[in-house]
Amino acid sequence: MDSFRTEFPLETGLMYLNHAAVAPWPLRTKRAITLFAEENTHLGATHYPKWLEVEKTLRGQLRTLINATSTDEIALQKNTSEGLSAIAYGIHWQAGDNVVISDQEFPSNRIVWESLASKGVSVNTAQLDAVDPVTCIIDACTDSTKLISISSVQYGTGLKIDLKRLGAFCQERSILFCVDAIQSLGAHAIDVQEINCDFVVADAHKWMLGPEGIALLYVKKQTLDSLSLHQYGWHMIEKQGDYDTLSWDIAKSARRFECGSPNMLGIHGFSASLTLLLEIGIPEVEKMLNEKVEQLITLLSAKPGIRILSPTAAHLRAGIVTFVSDNIDSATLHKQLMKKNVICAYRGGGVRFSPHFYTPEEVLVNAVNLIP
Repeated sequence: MDSFRTEFPLETGLMYLNHAAVAPWPLRTKRAITLFAEENTHLGATHYPKWLEVEKTLRGQLRTLINATSTDEIALQKNTSEGLSAIAYGIHWQAGDNVVISDQEFPSNRIVWESLASKGVSVNTAQLDAVDPVTCIIDACTDSTKLISISSVQYGTGLKIDLKRLGAFCQERSILFCVDAIQSLGAHAIDVQEINCDFVVADAHKWMLGPEGIALLYVKKQTLDSLSLHQYGWHMIEKQGDYDTLSWDIAKSARRFECGSPNMLGIHGFSASLTLLLEIGIPEVEKMLNEKVEQLITLLSAKPGIRILSPTAAHLRAGIVTFVSDNIDSATLHKQLMKKNVICAYRGGGVRFSPHFYTPEEVLVNAVNLIP
């Protein structure tokens, strides 16, 4: 498995612990995008049918990644926010309906639901604890709850949610279930059939190691026709490419959420990144990442004055370890670490480290040693 580390020729001395923000590309992704750019420069769209095959491949990779029943459930979006907006404004709301989120959500998974206030939709915010977060979410629901939208892993603390248990509750109560999986996909397994969710959204540029500007939107087949559309164009009709007919029908698949020309540059890069993750296998990626996180927790716990904010129990933690120091405030510590080439983030009230499966152990050791 060490051979895969050659895919990440990061600069000597750079300690990259920021995959929960924007990840470095693997070499194969750089090559795919470079070749695509060269082809555009010299041939334009001469081989556009070949590009469409890459798009088809990407849909298949994403179907495999989340175990969707069909690529018809897969749409490509610009980002998580666009996907969430397609869901939020596709649902037929009634005044008095309610959405449940958590108090730890990234703004993308909060603002879009709050924006529905004009439709008479309220938002209940579950106050999560690190012991039983699912019960906190369930307790925030009422008889008026129409949808639960939750991040599979919380961006600030790295708290991991038991999606299978939450999905079973939603199925029992006929509540729509939306998962913001941007902090999971590429690092942890998500099986949409096992968790009984209606929607999954996630950008490529974090744990999936892809470029910005392209994202997954999964819509369960049985839920597809219940969403109305608010964007229309040539790409979202059933007979895409039939430019002469004046009649048209909405695509039967989730492609209906793709109103115009696809991001072919992003598609080529995203597909290349997924070839790496799928070659290794997500269970192995998850196992290796868990080992990195265990090492990081051990190193931080041994350092005087450090308090870990992230859950340390195996079933509640993911690839994010956020901590504070008694010796220095977190914002200042973050700036100092960045100046020392420890690439990390200031999130969740502390400094956030987020390694990936390939991160060398010495990077973890050196980064922790640089904490005053």
